[in-house]
Amino acid sequence: MKAVVMTGLGAAADTLKVQDIPGPQLEGDRDILVRLHAAGVNPIDTKIRQRGTFQPDLTPDILGCDGAGVVEAIASGVQTLNVGDEVYFSNGGLGGPHGNYAEYIAIDERFVAKKPTSLSFVEAAAAPLVLITAWEALYDRARLQPGQKVLIQAGAGGVGHVAIQLAKLKGAEVATTVSTPEKAEFVRQLGADLVILYKQENVIETIMNWTNGEGADIGFDTVGDKTFFETAEAVRLYGDVVTILEPNPEHGNLKTSRLRNQRISFELMLTPMLQNRIPEQEDQAKMLQKCARLFDEGKLKIHVGKTFPLEQAVAAHQLLETGSMQGKIVLTMNN
Repeated sequence: MKAVVMTGLGAAADTLKVQDIPGPQLEGDRDILVRLHAAGVNPIDTKIRQRGTFQPDLTPDILGCDGAGVVEAIASGVQTLNVGDEVYFSNGGLGGPHGNYAEYIAIDERFVAKKPTSLSFVEAAAAPLVLITAWEALYDRARLQPGQKVLIQAGAGGVGHVAIQLAKLKGAEVATTVSTPEKAEFVRQLGADLVILYKQENVIETIMNWTNGEGADIGFDTVGDKTFFETAEAVRLYGDVVTILEPNPEHGNLKTSRLRNQRISFELMLTPMLQNRIPEQEDQAKMLQKCARLFDEGKLKIHVGKTFPLEQAVAAHQLLETGSMQGKIVLTMNN
């Protein structure tokens, strides 16, 4: 099969190479072979390319945690899927040959969901990682309740634009930060109640005015560095702060969070894969099943900002690293 292989560490142009390699085999009795139509591109892909994989003993290295395609073969123990089924999932891409920048992937049926019928393969491939991240952050970590006020940082981004929708579906009021008027209009269309142009407005003051000086019930940081500490400053006493990144003490401290008795939570949707936790990977597939229904009922949308052919993975990484994307980037296979 054709695949984009990571040949070393460093810049995308130096490390991502299109190669012909042997296709995957069905190793487990519940494995399925998926002919991929599209693969999502996520920030974790660029970080692995720069820092190294989580499984350095496996080769070749194929990136890409998100995939969507058609089941082409099944192992003897497969119970829930058939050849020809359309599926989407977030699995693989952390090291070794099981990644989605390729024409095929073998994956355990328990870790996939049937693709929403209302989405194209491109849209479906854009969705899984950001859906699971936002779902776990808001529903599991922060325990979002109807009527709460939520601050979502970078609402026009991949995780952010899904988080806005999930928060609104729960009955929350949503404030979000964006960099441009174009992105402001985008997030308003997703249901954001308060849009903050962070280059022009003071985020903390704006949130305090919005909440009558109390602070938001929940702050969701998808940016990191100083934004994490800014988010905590905008959250009320006994509120929740959730981040998808590791706080850098060079950009602030947790004194405010301690004085306000805030609950700080970390969200890393990769943990079940990294720890080989089968029940939790199954739970994530169930989240995707629930989201598939929301897509098909018209209650949830995924925005694809740009697509590239598989062979142009370098360009996709370069665009993602500019930090200016609205929505998601997706690679497409010539099927």
